[in-house]
Amino acid sequence: MMEKRSWGSYSILDEGKTYKIKKIIVKPGHHLSFQLHYYRSEHWVVVSGMAEVKLNGESEFIRKGESIYVPIGTKHRLKNPGIIPLEVIEVEIGEYLQEDDIIRFENSENLID
Repeated sequence: MMEKRSWGSYSILDEGKTYKIKKIIVKPGHHLSFQLHYYRSEHWVVVSGMAEVKLNGESEFIRKGESIYVPIGTKHRLKNPGIIPLEVIEVEIGEYLQEDDIIRFENSENLID
């Protein structure tokens, strides 16, 4: 099932007790909130477009076929600086994988997404 958000959408592709796999689509010029998780790490693989990833204040660009690891407790943000939709496969690993394990620090639209 696809969950729509102001920045795009995500679908859960598979999940187990200690993992969840999502397909995330971020609209051009949009981003997710700057956030962290206490109970899970994330690994992002870009499958289409280009991502700007902010980890603890440092930014880097990740292109199609590249990936990045987000350790537990690391402040992070996923952004689409391009003109085509950004598609990312996210693998979450942890003992608790619910959406309420999101601590938000800032969001340019001042909305909870």
